[in-house]
Amino acid sequence: MRRSTERILTTHTGSLPRPNELTDLLLASDRGGAAFDAAVQRAVEDVVKQQRSIGIDIVNDGEQGKASFATYVTDRLTGFESEPHGREASVEQSWFPDYYAARTASLGHATVLACSGPIVWMGEEQVQQDIDRLRFAMGSMEATEVFMTAASPGTVWYYQPNTYYPSHEAYIYAAADAMRHEYEAIHRAGYLLQLDCPDLAGGWNRREFADRTAGDFRRMAQLHVEALNHATRSIPADRMRLHVCWGNIEGPHTRDLPLEEIIDILMSARPQALSIEAANPRHAHEWTLFQDIKLPQDKILIPGVLDTTSNFVEHPELVAQRIGRYASVIGRERVIAGGDCGFATLARRALPVHPTVVCAKLRSLVEGARLASETLWGHVTLP
Repeated sequence: MRRSTERILTTHTGSLPRPNELTDLLLASDRGGAAFDAAVQRAVEDVVKQQRSIGIDIVNDGEQGKASFATYVTDRLTGFESEPHGREASVEQSWFPDYYAARTASLGHATVLACSGPIVWMGEEQVQQDIDRLRFAMGSMEATEVFMTAASPGTVWYYQPNTYYPSHEAYIYAAADAMRHEYEAIHRAGYLLQLDCPDLAGGWNRREFADRTAGDFRRMAQLHVEALNHATRSIPADRMRLHVCWGNIEGPHTRDLPLEEIIDILMSARPQALSIEAANPRHAHEWTLFQDIKLPQDKILIPGVLDTTSNFVEHPELVAQRIGRYASVIGRERVIAGGDCGFATLARRALPVHPTVVCAKLRSLVEGARLASETLWGHVTLP
């Protein structure tokens, strides 16, 4: 994995807005066929060109072919069916019922699937399509690096409750053994693998932890990391990055577990780079944690310097300041500037951040990284 050796490199977390035509196709119950394939290919080509024209260094396919960064796995794994009752409300929903009732009324209810049978991998063709689309879109276009995202074993639990396996551990390891095929396919294709792990932080907000301790949650998070390490055992650490978040919604976030409560567990994961929230009002202060906690020398941080739930466009000087804070405590070469989370984690027409604003935010990211580089290196080496 490239480091910021001559200037601060830029990336993002994965999902980027999809064109309305593709969104409609992704939401259709009978999605697929030639029209769908052509729409996805056009969208991937456009989103790759957009990233490079803005100046993003480490790019991806924008997750254009997925209806969700997490629930797509139910099309690639056996064992899932509709859950009539769904998950219980989160802890924070019980703290702010009026707010969440209004939010649900405006966004609607998502379909919930549950694991009701043995999990078996059947997604070889689909992951290869993702790889082929991205490879074709890249063509002769140059980028510092290219990454692809995949749901972690814990994310399978985070969105799809277990009603089949005799224990939580059995469920997580079944997901790990199945998802390993996707991880290894991405690695064989020559792309960086990003593992999305909202479970490692946001999982604390699940109702099953309402009356349990932070220690209970830490034990579960450690189990999830061990399963992730098991599933990625054949992939070099420096070809992977891990993204963790507390739920990519504009909301109170008063239930969020502080980063300091889980940072040691996150550091025990095999991926070399760790992508964390660092821009939103609930976690922007946590850069100071790294003044006291020694980041292992082989690790890289990708702090979010853009809030992905707000239509405010961060000023480039603020972006530069946020980058500078992390560079001051862990060293400039181990900082890659990114976003808090994805801008379009679900395919829907009404996105939290408007697509034109997403572009403006990414431009601010690139400009802020340039300003930070001028301060940190005294000059800028252009890409």
